[in-house]
Amino acid sequence: MPVLRSAFIALSHNRTLRNFGERTRVGVRLSSRFVAGMEIEDALRVAEALNKQGMTVSLDSLGESVASETEAHTAAEVYHRLLDAIAERKLKANISVKLTQMGLGLSPDLAESIAVDLTRHAQSTGSFVRIDMEDSSLAQVTLDIVRRINARSELRGAVGIVIQAYLYRSQADIEQLVADGIRVRLCKGAYNEPAEVAFPHKADVDDNYVRLSCLLLSSPLYHGLATHDESMIEAAKSFAKQHGIEPSHFEFQMLFGVRRDLQRKLVREGYNVRVYIPFGRDWYPYFMRRLAERPANVLFLAKNFFRS
Repeated sequence: MPVLRSAFIALSHNRTLRNFGERTRVGVRLSSRFVAGMEIEDALRVAEALNKQGMTVSLDSLGESVASETEAHTAAEVYHRLLDAIAERKLKANISVKLTQMGLGLSPDLAESIAVDLTRHAQSTGSFVRIDMEDSSLAQVTLDIVRRINARSELRGAVGIVIQAYLYRSQADIEQLVADGIRVRLCKGAYNEPAEVAFPHKADVDDNYVRLSCLLLSSPLYHGLATHDESMIEAAKSFAKQHGIEPSHFEFQMLFGVRRDLQRKLVREGYNVRVYIPFGRDWYPYFMRRLAERPANVLFLAKNFFRS
């Protein structure tokens, strides 16, 4: 499995395969399992359907590093349109944003300025901005930007962040974020990180995920536990019950197209569930990371592709 994971991570950076996948009907068809569609309207239709099933959503316009300030502002405009649509349609939704898509690689100041504008817009419409965590080289600058945004009195509580359980630093980061009053989405992590900064073995990542989940559940803030691993979910449910933590105090988060059965089961049991809905034409890197996280998805996709 580690070999397959590394292979898919490497393929996520392959420009030739990306061009082929994103520009062909076959590629778009394969992506549809994990990507809601190419356009904003596609994502909004899925959001409405999931809301009707008792789930909240987070909308993610796919895309990562941009090459110019103009591209960064163009990417941000998609999110402003999403926030307007969320308010107009009264969706139970927020947005999920990558700082590299907002120009972080060009200028941290540019990315922060755009993120502030998005957070201000979200706050004014009763929504919320989740800043995604990317690879470990960007962890500190991402944390710094989120903490500065949250420190603005008018934006406090309107921005959150993602923390990855496979990084050694994550417990210290969570302790600081909780102290700052910043909501966390905890995931395991989907990048290929060196052993110097991340746990190399799945068992250690799992142990750290449970440890960090308990830390978040014990805090006064509303956090999200992002996992499709039933053992991680059961550990969180057990800890919450043992400590009298109500299901309304936190939420489980899952990806569009992954473990739909489990999503519905948790809703029936009375737990809050948020589904991350990615959409857009720049879907290839995201798609390959989903295969890297769970290579069994390759077999699933093959079966369904040739069956249809």
